Amino acid sequence: MPDKLRVGVIGRTGKGNYGHGLDTVWTDVPQCEVVAVADEQEAGRREAQKRTKAPVAYADFREMLDKERLNIVAVAPRWIDQHREMALAAAEHGCHIYMEKPFVPTLAQADDVIRACEMRHLKLALSHQTHYSPTNAVIQKLIAAGEIGEVLELRGRGKEDAQRGGGEDTWVLGSHILDLMRLFAGEATSCFATVTAKGRPITAADVVEGNEGIGPLAGDAVHARYSFANGVVGTFDSVRGAGGNPSRFALQILGSRGVIELSTGYLAPVWLLKDASWSPGRSGAKWQPITSQGIGQPETLKGEGLHGGNVAAVHDLLDAIDKDRQPLCNMYAGRSVVGMIASIFESQRVGGPVALTLTRRDNPLTELK
Repeated sequence: MPDKLRVGVIGRTGKGNYGHGLDTVWTDVPQCEVVAVADEQEAGRREAQKRTKAPVAYADFREMLDKERLNIVAVAPRWIDQHREMALAAAEHGCHIYMEKPFVPTLAQADDVIRACEMRHLKLALSHQTHYSPTNAVIQKLIAAGEIGEVLELRGRGKEDAQRGGGEDTWVLGSHILDLMRLFAGEATSCFATVTAKGRPITAADVVEGNEGIGPLAGDAVHARYSFANGVVGTFDSVRGAGGNPSRFALQILGSRGVIELSTGYLAPVWLLKDASWSPGRSGAKWQPITSQGIGQPETLKGEGLHGGNVAAVHDLLDAIDKDRQPLCNMYAGRSVVGMIASIFESQRVGGPVALTLTRRDNPLTELK
């Protein structure tokens, strides 16, 4: 790789903006320099140029790609309706990609992006920041050593706020939880789910155009059960307005001898409960913190929060490019999460369990009766 990699940032002010800091992460990555930004909105484009110190700015990301000889493109908007077009254009120009999550709205679009990157041997990393936390390796070692016994169940919930709980929460925030399920249990093999609106099964009349470019969307309550190849089961639930305080937005790994609970975010709190009953109020067991240094050890690493996670993700992407390996949270992981979400709505549509090898690649809600 050259001494300095040329980075272009694509944003969309008012339509997902620049995600969770995918424009400013590069200031803490010495190997990279932002040479251009693109944004169709003039005021937002000027502000992004100031933040990134990019020499030039474009109204059209395609013009930026044509002119700038970029090595890496940040597909930064939170809205996902243009992720496919932006990623395909970047791949056509031979650029590696760092993309805001979720990946894309459908499996068909995921297939398109993966095919384009595979043809040119390009790497794509997704910004599920928790996936890059070094604490994950500690958790995996603890599980392998039997610290919580045999893993029996994964239990995750969304934020369940009053605005997004249900279908939208599943896409926007549940994608983090589903990605972590994959990380610790492997690929899901099947899904059985119910999606309801005001207590009744959703119908075509409930389908609306989802926020943030999600596409067809429905449901204020989602209840999904996944089977994994290793015999573990996982559940994901989101009910509008049911969020707790403190939040239950987390993943629990429940084993025969205890529980590990992960909140989301880079170096976010992780807890261990050595209690086969999963009930500390009854057993008297105490929750213990887990850090990148181990059980009950102080965290010595820096870089918490979204920015720290972005920096870790970009460094992993650069290493993946250099060593010709896949990034930790890559396009295949992104497609799997899109499939896990699509399977929820497909299961509701057909009224039973569905295999995760979905033959339909569009949004299942387009054929809901």
